[in-house]
Amino acid sequence: MTTAAVLLKRIDFGDDDLILTYFTRARGKLSVIAKSARKSRKRFCGMLDLFSESNVVCIYGRGRLPVLQEASLLHPFSDIRSSFMKTAYVSYLAEILYHWMEPEAAQIQVFDLLHQVLERIDRNLMPDELLSIVFQMRLLHISGLSPLLDRCCRCHVDMDALKECRVGVNLVRGGVLCKACSRENPPELYLSKGDIKLLQWLGGGDWNKIARIRFSPEFLRDALHFLEVFVPYHLGKEPRSLAVLRQFRSERI
Repeated sequence: MTTAAVLLKRIDFGDDDLILTYFTRARGKLSVIAKSARKSRKRFCGMLDLFSESNVVCIYGRGRLPVLQEASLLHPFSDIRSSFMKTAYVSYLAEILYHWMEPEAAQIQVFDLLHQVLERIDRNLMPDELLSIVFQMRLLHISGLSPLLDRCCRCHVDMDALKECRVGVNLVRGGVLCKACSRENPPELYLSKGDIKLLQWLGGGDWNKIARIRFSPEFLRDALHFLEVFVPYHLGKEPRSLAVLRQFRSERI
């Protein structure tokens, strides 16, 4: 099997081998074993860096994992690894994919989304915070788990009909609540109606248009807070990389 693949995770195995988890275009999340990869650096030189994209050739044999036979580097995305902040953001997104995606189930839309976001982070085409928001919103949409943001998730009243400026979010129900429903279902957090409309648009907006808009620091902060609560809740666990990301952000303030 030959496919484009982004390296999400790398684990030492035995004395010389590595277990690599890729997100591939043809097979979705795929773990392979790279025999003697730690012993012979020349064989996979530069192609075992986290978040790099390569064309990989794997062979299924008698073992539990397919064997990585060869790899050719497509996109090193080396500028990501040269920045602690970029590495923290991409580590968080990679960990979401690692835990969220089913093994060997092709998700071409998700692969293309990952490539688009990595390219923009690597080339510094958009703020890292914004790209994290776009990635999470679009991943939720592709996975069929988009938060219900256009109407109350309990009584279904349209958000445009509400007078309040800030609307509560209930994680269990997976969406926003009107003021009346919030009394019986206490929200875990709040979003402004303007933030809600921007989040909906970012979930499907054109990349070129997104790049031309200047988003306020308040929106980026509130949108990240919402998604970094909403996504781990529905993932069923908080990614370890999220604590590191939050620490880097707090130190930057």
